[in-house]
Amino acid sequence: MYITTPLLQTQHLKSWDLTPRQFCDLEMLLSGAFAPLQGFMNAAEYHQVRNHQHLNSGKYWLTPVLLDVTPSFANSLSIGETIALRDAEGMLLAVFTVEGQFRAAPPDSDAIDAVCLEGQLQGIALPKHYHAAQEHQTPAQVQTYFREKGCQNVIAVLPQQAIHRLQWESACSYAQNLQAGILVQAAIGLAHPEDPAHFTRLRCYRQVLQRCSTPVQLNLLNHASRGEPLQEMLLRVLVLHNFGVTHLLVTPAQADTLTPHIATLGLKLLIEPAPPVEEIPLRAYRDVELSHHLHQGLSVPAEFSYPEVLSELQRSYPPRHRQGFVVFFTGLSGSGKSTLANALLMRLMEIGGRSVTLLDGDVVRKHLSSELNFSKEHRDINVRRIGFVASEIAKSGGIAICAPIAPYTQIRREVRQLVSDKGGFMEIHVATPLSECEKRDTKGLYAKARAGILKGFTGIDDPYEIPENPEVCLDTSHRSPAECVNQILQCLINMGYLPSTIACSA
Repeated sequence: MYITTPLLQTQHLKSWDLTPRQFCDLEMLLSGAFAPLQGFMNAAEYHQVRNHQHLNSGKYWLTPVLLDVTPSFANSLSIGETIALRDAEGMLLAVFTVEGQFRAAPPDSDAIDAVCLEGQLQGIALPKHYHAAQEHQTPAQVQTYFREKGCQNVIAVLPQQAIHRLQWESACSYAQNLQAGILVQAAIGLAHPEDPAHFTRLRCYRQVLQRCSTPVQLNLLNHASRGEPLQEMLLRVLVLHNFGVTHLLVTPAQADTLTPHIATLGLKLLIEPAPPVEEIPLRAYRDVELSHHLHQGLSVPAEFSYPEVLSELQRSYPPRHRQGFVVFFTGLSGSGKSTLANALLMRLMEIGGRSVTLLDGDVVRKHLSSELNFSKEHRDINVRRIGFVASEIAKSGGIAICAPIAPYTQIRREVRQLVSDKGGFMEIHVATPLSECEKRDTKGLYAKARAGILKGFTGIDDPYEIPENPEVCLDTSHRSPAECVNQILQCLINMGYLPSTIACSA
């Protein structure tokens, strides 16, 4: 599948910058993890998989692996033309000779009729990994490792969170009985390279692997998850075959789900024992939830996990009163957003303990979005930029106060999701009535909008979509800024982002 091509011979080629999913799929193809697939699917393979769940060869397969491109790029190509496939930084990873085009539904896209290319894939180089390079192993490398260790059987562990005592001791016990090695295979896929949760889990895995005398290997799989949970699990099992795995450790619930398919998959299941009743709630926790449980001083049975794992989780996920968060004001022009944002800024700076940054709508428009107009598309871009900056502040443990109008529900949802992956989020709807906002109209904007001079003005001839479930709703027409700020602070205390000892009175 690989070729050696001088770079000068590829500089004239048209380039396609791989999407995050395609980037992962390309590595899985080039490394052999997706064997017997040798390249992106053609139309015949796509329809066989979609309709019958097998490849043209008859091998069981569940999900499309497609090279979908934009219509404009597809229209620029000719049959027989070779294109360069590059990563986000422009690194050449493969070349692809186009043999045709077809319509299909990519697994991670809302598009139901995307343009896909079919043809011959030839690899140039596997993607480079700038961390844990020794733990990004190809199927051939993993098989060689266990073969040299004399392991006839290999047990796979597929962790979703940190590995705790029951799961790991079950794996080690089965390994001793079967004289098997253990492959801990963690799918990192589309996780952002700066995702701290990934590195936390990696450190936890390394701690646990030291507690077993059996040959073990940690392998990070650059796999883009797709489909519903069962389909994803079945695909992971197919991939495990290529790494030489003979057995898979699963929970009793996973065993119930996988057993009807096991004859097709050809892998043996090893079932973890059921956990003690007092441990069941803990096993449902994500790593961050377990850390929060520990920070509250709540008990964890000594048999549940290893001290070094719990210590790592506590270190990586500080208690809420030390985490960053975003306060996101939304409301009509003149509702009092900027007044409240500035008042809250002063109170939070007075409390201290974190850096505080104010991202006011007008100021951001001037310094970050000066080229944008007030169309819906550009308004969304502006709010999205505010959300990105705020999320980076929260990720670093700071506080970001945002005060845009942000009139549209969908973009507010996007910002909430973006921030929530990195810190706390509080949405505040400043629900001052339109009539009151017009009375405060010092700039004369409402008057111009009413007169038809100013078009697309929020609340007049452009809608303001009422927030669905804001953490706080304020009407500033009958309340002072100090009263409103006190309510916000109390909500932050209730959410755990501020200590209960602070005073909520001006």
